[in-house]
Amino acid sequence: MSKNKIDLLLTVPSGSLQISEAHPNSVSLNGDLIQLSLVIPTYKERDNIRNVVKILSQLLDELIPDNYELIVVDDDSPDRTWEVAQSLIEEYPQLRVMRRQHERGLSSAVIRGWQAARGHILGVIDGDLQHPPEILAQLLGAIEQGADLAVASRHVEGGGVSSWSIVRRFLSRGAQVLGLILLPAVLGRVSDPMSGYFMVRRSAIAGATLNPVGYKILLEVIGRGKVGTIAEVGYVFCERKQGESKVTWKQYVEYLHHLVRLRLSTGVLGRVNQKIGFPIGRFLRFGLVGLSGVFVDMAILYLLSDPTTLALPLTRSKIIAGEIAIFNNFLWNDAWTFADVSMKQQEWHQRLKRLLKFNIICLAGLGLNVLVLNLVFNFIIPNRYIANLIAIAVATIWNFWINFKLSWRITDVK
Repeated sequence: MSKNKIDLLLTVPSGSLQISEAHPNSVSLNGDLIQLSLVIPTYKERDNIRNVVKILSQLLDELIPDNYELIVVDDDSPDRTWEVAQSLIEEYPQLRVMRRQHERGLSSAVIRGWQAARGHILGVIDGDLQHPPEILAQLLGAIEQGADLAVASRHVEGGGVSSWSIVRRFLSRGAQVLGLILLPAVLGRVSDPMSGYFMVRRSAIAGATLNPVGYKILLEVIGRGKVGTIAEVGYVFCERKQGESKVTWKQYVEYLHHLVRLRLSTGVLGRVNQKIGFPIGRFLRFGLVGLSGVFVDMAILYLLSDPTTLALPLTRSKIIAGEIAIFNNFLWNDAWTFADVSMKQQEWHQRLKRLLKFNIICLAGLGLNVLVLNLVFNFIIPNRYIANLIAIAVATIWNFWINFKLSWRITDVK
């Protein structure tokens, strides 16, 4: 690839997922401030991207000529979607392309695109034409009339889905009901909180540190932004004509993870966390994982040492059970408690390094547990059970805080 083509690519922003108040180069080709920055996140959309850019450009050229930009953010698609998009820049001067090689995920792709965006209105639309482009005019009109957020909804008048199965409809509605239970203040504000088609004023989310999981970026915008008035526009979700669907069971799991994390970080616990500077939500997840480790430890100890099973020596059984429990805890903490960090370092040697650190810290925590138990029992509270509870609490805080600072942190920077 020639150097000139490489130079056409946008630099991928790094650091926290935070939107600035204004972009330093927020001027369009004709010298006016750019009104709309529309991000198109893509992965393996080679067959769609040319048509998407053409349709969106034609529509926006009529609505706000020379006053918008399209930003394709591609997660290094193996079909080289980003390269096809890049080849269209000369034909469509409002088009900009970003190729992400070290990050993955639709939500973070949208935010990285917004970080590079120059408009004072930020938007997102799928790259597969399942979101009808003509709805853009109504979304933009709603923002111009004073809304902070304009959402394309399948669940208001004029909205719907074209040919979803009963199972998919049930899962979608079930996910929404669960969200209303866990986060009523967020999901209760819109009829379609799982929509991935919307526009938002930059000022409504500027300065907020977003922390998304999976596909549902709208949850972050409402939950962490300063969103006042919300408008909704009905649209019919269409089936894709080219490419393959990205919806799998994993997206539903990530959605649940996202709900729990938002609940912990934006409610009472979130406010306490901001005041004292201690990540309470993450600590609670760490504690739940530790509780699962207790059950694993007890079960393995029984299987190895009980006279009715393998009848191995108690000490040997305890060492094996403890190590398996530590491994169990590491897997859950890596996938859940510290997922935002581990997702950025997924190489096997990076995981192995985290596992070794976690193991050493937990073994040191065991020593601390024994030390505190003896100190409390012999000098403060002569009750072995209360002393043990205090020792467990101290060791848990130790294990969490040291692992938080040493095991799950970004150490390899490319």
